[in-house]
Amino acid sequence: MTTPKELRAQGATPMVEMKDISVSFGGIKAVDQVSVDLHPGEVVGLLGHNGAGKSTLIKVLSGAYQMDSGEIRINGDKVEITNPRDARSHNIETIYQTLALADNLDAASNLFLGREIVTGTGLVNDAAMESECRKIMGRLNPNFRKFNEPVSALSGGQRQSVAIARAVYFNARILIMDEPTAALGPHETQMVAELIQQLKAQGIGIFLIDHDVHAVMQLCDRASVMKNGQLVGTVNIEDVTDDDLLSMIILGKKPGEEAA
Repeated sequence: MTTPKELRAQGATPMVEMKDISVSFGGIKAVDQVSVDLHPGEVVGLLGHNGAGKSTLIKVLSGAYQMDSGEIRINGDKVEITNPRDARSHNIETIYQTLALADNLDAASNLFLGREIVTGTGLVNDAAMESECRKIMGRLNPNFRKFNEPVSALSGGQRQSVAIARAVYFNARILIMDEPTAALGPHETQMVAELIQQLKAQGIGIFLIDHDVHAVMQLCDRASVMKNGQLVGTVNIEDVTDDDLLSMIILGKKPGEEAA
């Protein structure tokens, strides 16, 4: 499969282009003419301090916020995303840090929450839902065994895999992940890293919002750093160090540039 780096070198059309996006709240520009893009099978990290604008930018793509100006293109076509339903229609799914799971329900019930499989007589078909859940989990996280326990009994990494499975099952091609390894231990973090590799292999593109430089260095192909609502720059992870990313976040300058 062609790598994201090769696609960029060939000038291939990105699966997502956000061009010159601006968002204001009460006269304050939270996002100021920011442009980012994403190719199939690529993970692009969005880094910056709290208030840098990274979450606001990505909420425009997820349909939670509306932009004041700019444009979004999906596979080269200009699209209008005014709410989360619009985003889903373009196969964009968001996995928030809270994961939005129903703690008292098992994995299959969470997978199909609000989109349950029903029998011909209109009853919820638990067996069919569990079967589908086992199939998708077999692909994403073969070690997952706790199908009949409420998700409140699962570890952080297992809960993350249920949330990812739900997005992928319903045909997500573009995933937005909000701090997916926050509050996870090393083993769980590695599990999420393996899940992300599986998604990349399927050609799914991921925007990963984080303020942890180490997580971005481990999980991402590129990083776009924001400061005070503006884009400091986008860099290839293989070309930078942790310290380079930190200086972009803190000083607002790319490696080799004078401080902004």
